[in-house]
Amino acid sequence: MNDHIKTAQEKMKKTLNGLARELDTIRAGRANPAILDKVLVDYYGTPTQINAMASVTVSEGRTLVIQPWDKSVLKSIEKAIQASEIGINPTNDGSCLRLTFPQPTEERRKELVKQVKNDGEQAKVTIRNARRDAMDKIKAQKKNSEITEDDVKDLEKELQKVTDKAIEDVDKEITDKEKEIMTV
Repeated sequence: MNDHIKTAQEKMKKTLNGLARELDTIRAGRANPAILDKVLVDYYGTPTQINAMASVTVSEGRTLVIQPWDKSVLKSIEKAIQASEIGINPTNDGSCLRLTFPQPTEERRKELVKQVKNDGEQAKVTIRNARRDAMDKIKAQKKNSEITEDDVKDLEKELQKVTDKAIEDVDKEITDKEKEIMTV
């Protein structure tokens, strides 16, 4: 496999991984610890992720339980969650925080599906840009007489297969997330 195709394939994989992480943070009604990944707590002057300072577990499907290892940061975690865009107020019982996820309304689920589709389109654009960049480099090699016209055709087919596979993976991620969101 050509180096340019390998580079494009790596970019596509990074895009898919980024999309998967982004989709994990979308609240679909079920408790998912990944939703807290973007929440940073001021821990002795250092912005720290919650999962680095507490145990985060799912209880009863719709509730996240956050148990900090150091009880003195309980209030800081609570404030950080309230200040974030999660939209859920934590319940503080003195030793842990509970986040109970309400069932999203039909309207909210449709908004989330739109957001998921938009994220998917952004990922596809990034994948197509990686393909275009690789093709430009391959055509430059042809222009510099480093490869033949037949090589260009073969590499183009190979690059298209890699791109189609990546687009297919994006579509699968989007479909899976849509099903998760629309399941009541």
